[in-house]
Amino acid sequence: MRVAGETGIDTKNILSRLLKVLTEQPKDAAMSDSVHLLRENFDHYTWVGVYLVQGAKLVLAAYYGDGETEHTTIPIGEGICGFAAKSGETIIVADVSKDPRYLMCFPSTRSEIFVPILGRKSVLGEIDIDSDRLAAFTPTDKELLEGGAKQIAFYLENPATTTPAASIGWETQG
Repeated sequence: MRVAGETGIDTKNILSRLLKVLTEQPKDAAMSDSVHLLRENFDHYTWVGVYLVQGAKLVLAAYYGDGETEHTTIPIGEGICGFAAKSGETIIVADVSKDPRYLMCFPSTRSEIFVPILGRKSVLGEIDIDSDRLAAFTPTDKELLEGGAKQIAFYLENPATTTPAASIGWETQG
């Protein structure tokens, strides 16, 4: 496994594989396989979850990591996760112990990235990734995950569509 941002990581390949997962499966399987794909390809991603908006809450749709979180629903606006969904902006927290908004899921978590899944008209959900390393997330992680969130948003808004990657802004590799 590699860390995003390291020489040799191919973010377009990861996005291409994510697109394939999303276009070939029903929603539950696609969300589950998406989090597995991310967790298995980056050794600094210790827990990967996708939350989807239901009313005024984020509801955990799929996760992959060493443990279950007690935070299966999070009110939008609560904690860093809920704040990122409310603001529609990616948030990287280099040291979760220094952010008073942090809702602890795992004692081992040192840093997190929260990437909103932005639909055409609203936030549809969020990618939430924990790391047991301080300052684990780089601009390359942010770029990769925002690209993945864009793909997930297209998938959620067009569930019956199998679409070429170019139509959502990402080219696939052969």
